[in-house]
Amino acid sequence: MAAAGTKEIFCSTSKVEIFSSKSLLPNHHQQNKTLSPNSTSLFNSCKRSVVQLRKVVSAATSAIPMAASQLLELDSTRAIPDIPVQFSVSAQVHLKYDTKENMKAMMLQWLDSGANNATNSSARGVFLQLVSTEVDPRTGEPKVSKEAVLDWSKDYLNLYSDKVSHEVQFVVDANFGVPGAILVTNKNQKEFYLESISIEGLVHFKCQSWVQPEKLHPEKRIFFSNKAYLPSETPVALKALRKEELKQLRGDGKGIRKLSDRIYDYDVYNDLGNPDKGSEHVRPVLGGQHRPYPRRCRTGRPFTKSDPKAETPATESMPMYVPRDEVFNDVKRQTVDAGSWKGMVNNFSLSLKIILPKKSSEFPIKLDKMFKESTSGAFKFDPPNIVSRDASCCLRDDEFGRLTLAGMNPISIERLKVFPPVSKLDPSIYGPQESALREEHIISHLDGMSVQQAIDGKKLFMLDYHDSYLPFLNSINAHPDRKAYATRTIFFLTQMGTLKPIAIELSLPQMNPYVPSKQVITPPVDATTCWQWQLAKAHVSSNDSGAHELIQHWLRTHACMEPFIIAAKRHLSVMHPIHKLLQPHMRYTMDINARARELLISAGGIIESLFSTKECSVEITSFAYKNWRFDMESLPADLIRRGVAEPDPTEPHGIKLLIEDYPYANDGLLIWSAIEKLVRDFVNYYYPDENRIRSDPELNAWYYESINKGHADLRHESWWPRLSTPEDLVSILTTLIWIASAEHAALNFGQYHYGGYVPARPSYMRRLVPNEHDPEYQTFLADPEGYFLSSLPSLKEMTFLMSVLDILSTHSPDEEYLGDRKDLSTWTGDPEIVEAFYRFSMDMRMVEKEIEKRNGNPKLRNRSGAGISPYELLVPSSGPGVTRRGVPNSISI
Repeated sequence: MAAAGTKEIFCSTSKVEIFSSKSLLPNHHQQNKTLSPNSTSLFNSCKRSVVQLRKVVSAATSAIPMAASQLLELDSTRAIPDIPVQFSVSAQVHLKYDTKENMKAMMLQWLDSGANNATNSSARGVFLQLVSTEVDPRTGEPKVSKEAVLDWSKDYLNLYSDKVSHEVQFVVDANFGVPGAILVTNKNQKEFYLESISIEGLVHFKCQSWVQPEKLHPEKRIFFSNKAYLPSETPVALKALRKEELKQLRGDGKGIRKLSDRIYDYDVYNDLGNPDKGSEHVRPVLGGQHRPYPRRCRTGRPFTKSDPKAETPATESMPMYVPRDEVFNDVKRQTVDAGSWKGMVNNFSLSLKIILPKKSSEFPIKLDKMFKESTSGAFKFDPPNIVSRDASCCLRDDEFGRLTLAGMNPISIERLKVFPPVSKLDPSIYGPQESALREEHIISHLDGMSVQQAIDGKKLFMLDYHDSYLPFLNSINAHPDRKAYATRTIFFLTQMGTLKPIAIELSLPQMNPYVPSKQVITPPVDATTCWQWQLAKAHVSSNDSGAHELIQHWLRTHACMEPFIIAAKRHLSVMHPIHKLLQPHMRYTMDINARARELLISAGGIIESLFSTKECSVEITSFAYKNWRFDMESLPADLIRRGVAEPDPTEPHGIKLLIEDYPYANDGLLIWSAIEKLVRDFVNYYYPDENRIRSDPELNAWYYESINKGHADLRHESWWPRLSTPEDLVSILTTLIWIASAEHAALNFGQYHYGGYVPARPSYMRRLVPNEHDPEYQTFLADPEGYFLSSLPSLKEMTFLMSVLDILSTHSPDEEYLGDRKDLSTWTGDPEIVEAFYRFSMDMRMVEKEIEKRNGNPKLRNRSGAGISPYELLVPSSGPGVTRRGVPNSISI
C-alpha cells in the first residue's frame, strides 16, 4: 500500500504479465493487420485490489467521498474505483557519440550538469514521453506517459567508447496500451545520436537519428516502434504523428539549409561552377528543357553575383548540406579521410622528387630515405591486380575483349545488328551518319563467314562511343594536352566464347570536306600497324574510362537514384514497410553524391582534371540522360536492350545469354533473381491485391514524386512503369535495389584493380594516332614506343588517378553487405518477413559458392586461366579495404 501523501499508486504485477506477447505481437493476418481494441492494452493484466484495509489512509480518503470511505471501512476487499492506477516502466536508451567530439561533449556535460547553473538544472537533460497506440476515450487524444528525463550529467561519457546506454523510467496508466511512439526533446547544448530505445526489452524503437538541441529545432522529435504499418493500418493514436513527421522532413522549400536540418527537397544541378572566379569556371545548369537531368538535394545556398541562376559553391563558412541523418558516420568518414591522406602523401613524395632532382643535392636523397623509413609502407599502394597480371604498357587483344565482359565497365558491350553501324546524331549538325567501316575491314576475321552471316549468327558485338563523344570533340581537342576520338570497336565472338577485337573506327568532327574525318584501324600486319593498333586501343580505353565514370557509374547509379531516395524520405513514413525495405539501400548515397558535386564533377574537379572530357564532362552526362530509361535499368531488360540476351522462358532466369561466358551477366542474374524473390515475398505479404496498392497514399505519392519532381525532365515519357499491381511494385523495387547494390558494386569496386594501371587503361590521351599525312608521323616511326608513352597522362597525374581510384574502391569497416542484415528487429511482429530475409541471406551464400565454382572452371576463359584474374566483383561478402569483391546494400562510395 502506498504511504500517506503519495499521489501515484504503482502496480507490482510482474513484467511477464504486463508485457503479454499477445498484446505486443498481434497476428499480422488478423483483422486486416490492425490491432484489436480489446487485445492491445499493455497493462490490462495489471489488476489493482486492496486487501485487509483496516484503516483509511488520509491520502486516499482525501480523494474519495465520505460515503465511499465508510464503505471501504466496512468492506476492505473491494477495489478502489476512481483512483487511476499507475506504475513505472523501465527503458534502455542507447546512444552513440562521435569519438572526435567526446572531449567537447564532456565539457558540455559539465556545463549541462548544473555545476554553474544549479537553479536551472530542471531545464537540462533529454525529455522522453511514451505515446500509446490507443486513444484516451475521455479526451480523444493519444494516451501518453509522464515525461521521463535522461540526465547524463551523472554518467559522463567514456572517452574510449562511442556507445553509451542509459536507463530511464516511464510512469504510465494501467490501461496505457502498446507503446507506439516516443517524443524526444533535447534541452542540452549539443546534438546526440539516438541509436535505439528498448521498453522492458520487449518493445523496440530503432531510432538511428541525430537529435538536435531544442534551441536549434524546437519541435519534438518523433520516433516510432519497429512495428510496420501501412497507412490504412496505422493505429488511430499515431496517425497525426505519422503525418507530422513527414511534414517536418519535407520542409517548406525555403531558406538556406543548416547542417543540423533533416529536410529533403529538390533542386537542379546549378552548383557545379563558380562564375564569380571567371568565365573558365562557368558550368551550365543541369536540369530543364535544354539540359535534362535528375534532381539533387536542395541546399538553398545563395546565388553567385555573376549569374543569378548559379548557386555559390560550398565554403568552410557555408559547407555542403546533407540531411543530418544521411551524413557519413565516424568510421566511414575516417576510412575516406585515410584514403585521402594516403593519396596526398604519395603525391607529395612524387612532387618532391620532381622538384628536387637527385643530382642537385644530397638533401632530396636523404629526404626520400627519411620519408620511406618514417611511413614504413603505411601509404604504399598495392599493385593493381590488372589484366592477366601483365605489367606491359600495351593491352593484349584477348584482355581487351575480356574486360568488356568482366572488367570495370561490363555494361557497354552490345550486339551489332546493322553493318555498317549508323549514327543517330543530327546530320545537319554533326555531319554524315554513315560509318567508315566496310566489309573488307573485317571479313578476314570472321572464320569464313560473310558479314551478314556473322550478324545473323549473333557473332558480332560493338563498343559504340561515337554518338556519346562526337558532339564534344572540338571542345576536348582544343586543349593542348587532350586528344580524343569518337570510337567504335567491332568484336567477333570466337568458338572459345571470347571476344576478339577486329576493327576500330576513329572519328573526328568534319572540318574539311576534302579530308576524311573517319579512319579505320585493323589488327596489325607489321611493326607500324602494330603500334597504330595499340594507340587505337588506348583511345578506345580512354573513351571507355570516361563513359564508365560519367555515364554508367555516376549518372545511371548515383544521380538517377537520388530522386527516389529524396521522395522516399518525404513521403514514406519510417513505419511504412517499403521504407523499411529500402532504408539499407539508401544509406550514405546522398552524402557521397554531395561530395561528388563538390569534388568530383565540379568545375576544375577530379573528373575534369583526370579524364579526357574536361569541362564537357557533365554535359556529356546530360546528353546521355536523354536516352536513360528506368524501365530498361533492370538487369534482364538491360541485357535484352543491348542485344546480348534474348527472352527464353525455358532458361532459369527467363533469358538466354548470347555470350554464354559473360561473367557480369551470369553472376548478376543470380543476384537479380534472389532480390526479386525476396521482394516478391515482401510485396505479396503486405500487398496481396491491387486494392492495397491503389489505397496506399504514401506509396503512390513516393512513386509519383520520384517521377514528376525527381526526374521532372522525363516525366512525360510513356515508358515509365505503371504502379497499379503488386507485380508492378515488385519490378520497381527489385530494379531500385539492384541498381543500389549489385550494379553499383560491379561498376565501382573494381576501379583500382582494373583501372589503376594507367598505361593499360588511360583516362585520357595526349596525342592522336598518326598517319602518313601528319607532321608527327616521322617522329612516330623513329620511336613508336616513346610516342605511345608520351600519349599517356603524366606520371604525376597517373599517381593522382591511382589515389582517387583507391579511395573509390575501398570498403569501410562498417560496410553493410547484401544479405547480411545483422538486426532484424526492424520487422517486430512480422515473422514471415524475418523468414524471407533469412532465405535471402542463404541465397547470397549460395551465390558466393557458385561464383567461386565458376571462377575455378577452366572452360570459362573470361574468368579463369593462366594469369587471369577471377571475376569477383559480384561476390556478395567482403572484408574492409580494396578487395575487388563485395556487394554493399547501398551506393555508399
